[in-house]
Amino acid sequence: MHATADFCLVPMGTADPSVSKYIAECQRVLQKSGLKYEVNGTGVEGEYSAVMKVIEECHEAVHAMGCVHIRIGTRVDKQGSLQAKIDSVKELLSKDQPAGTQQ
Repeated sequence: MHATADFCLVPMGTADPSVSKYIAECQRVLQKSGLKYEVNGTGVEGEYSAVMKVIEECHEAVHAMGCVHIRIGTRVDKQGSLQAKIDSVKELLSKDQPAGTQQ
């Protein structure tokens, strides 16, 4: 089963509300995984078991640093992708533009 997942890093009980160090740590884990991923929102896609494994590894890597909130989506009607989600939003937004203008 193919899955796309995005997870949000939420520091809990830390003096600094910045999430950059948590995101950097997850990026290190994601780079090693070989899965396709996006930094904005920290999205990852691939086979369900591989996606779950890398999220677990990210969680373990930052667990001592804070807390991770995870949201996962799978589709039964078609295989989704991170790029397809981005393209869908861009297509909808492009309809908001007056004819002859560009974003």
